[in-house]
Amino acid sequence: MDGTAVSPTIPSDDWRLLFSGQNGVRTLVLAGGVALHAINLYMILAVLPSAVRDIGGMRYYAWNETLFIAASIVGSSLSISLLASLGPRRAYGTAAMIFAAGALLCALAPSMIVMLGGRIFQGIGAGMLVSLAYAVIRLVFPEQLWTRAMGMLSSMWGMATLIGPAIGGLFAQVGAWRLSFWFMCLCAGLFALLALRVLPDRFADDNKGQSSVAWRQLMLLVLSVLVLSIGSAMPHLTENVLGLALAACLSVLFIRCEQRSCSRLLPMGTLHLRSPLLPLFGLLGGLALTVEVIEIFAPLFLQTLHHQGPLVAGYLSALMAAGWSVGSFAGASASGRNARRLLATAPVLGLAAIVFLTWWMPHDVGGGVADILPIAAAFILVGAGVGMAWLHLLSGILHATPQSEQGVASASLTTVQLYTTAIAAAVAGTIANATGLTSPDGTAGIQNAAFWVFAVFSIVPFGSVFLSRQVLSVRQKDK
Repeated sequence: MDGTAVSPTIPSDDWRLLFSGQNGVRTLVLAGGVALHAINLYMILAVLPSAVRDIGGMRYYAWNETLFIAASIVGSSLSISLLASLGPRRAYGTAAMIFAAGALLCALAPSMIVMLGGRIFQGIGAGMLVSLAYAVIRLVFPEQLWTRAMGMLSSMWGMATLIGPAIGGLFAQVGAWRLSFWFMCLCAGLFALLALRVLPDRFADDNKGQSSVAWRQLMLLVLSVLVLSIGSAMPHLTENVLGLALAACLSVLFIRCEQRSCSRLLPMGTLHLRSPLLPLFGLLGGLALTVEVIEIFAPLFLQTLHHQGPLVAGYLSALMAAGWSVGSFAGASASGRNARRLLATAPVLGLAAIVFLTWWMPHDVGGGVADILPIAAAFILVGAGVGMAWLHLLSGILHATPQSEQGVASASLTTVQLYTTAIAAAVAGTIANATGLTSPDGTAGIQNAAFWVFAVFSIVPFGSVFLSRQVLSVRQKDK
């Protein structure tokens, strides 16, 4: 290894260590990779309607997100092999250039088919960038700075909620949606040059033994995402349920392959019932599901039931990501008992917020300040709670993973988060369609859908409360 930038004996409660000297420029690169992915994710929501009006392809509108997520899972899973083969410098440069190639395809797209091809390349590059960030953290920083570095990565999502919609909305507003992709292409190219300049070429322990890719499990995950997405878009309940059933079968096959294969997407033994990693990953997925289902459907319900404009609804939903960023910084310094309290508090706040939204969101109200403030407070609380606990979950997974499995663990953090995003979108979409979102009942159907989406998903934070207790009991035994 080329050596950490800071001695492990230096106190870990000083944020200045992360932003000074060589640590500072490396932090900028790692955070920049996550920012590229996050800004692009929010930007596309603003420009897609304009793109569809220009090049057509409304039938494939949702596939822009589906294919991006599926490709991101592939990119995330390939990242450790890329790191082992090329080293941090060239791995980051390669990932950024794949992302830039996708943005270029989207910028030049004459049809939706070409646009979807660009989104696939963007997804692969974005998945690599985010996953590489978590993998490289443990190589360039001492263990005492892992939590702070992860907090910096998490904060990029809050920044992206402000920048992404602004970039997309600005270019779409003036009828130049293609310029938003040219902008992302330029940013990715500049980022690649920065990464090639400041990151080290090689490490002594850059996981050469972990270069094999779990192709069977990877394809099963991607296929289950596609099946879920197709099933959720079908007009009949029978087709919706069939999609869920097929995805469940593919998930069972994934578990069987993961338990028996030498090449894995998760650290060895994670899916065994007595594994200390299983509740950690379960809580990670549960918190992500809680956030994602609110983030996906809140803007729609705010516009249709609470009479907010698209910009206001978008930024109200962004309060959750802003709360996540603030929580990440606030919780990064916690340790011991305080860190355990954060892990216990996050699912409780998520449960309280989603129960409140189950009751309040279906109301067709005037949309005044008094009507919106409670929703804004709920968004901020759930975001802050998850943000404060998230860092300790991520570092807990890395600490609980054997050294030989650290590379797999780093990549799996992104894979699990991406997969839960796909699950949230597909399952919530199925529930919404089945309970009246697209029915001719108008407002009454949307109200019914708003109730059932949040009511059904309240099971997730409820279960996460018990998972957090299991996580804490395991952590106590390890001390």
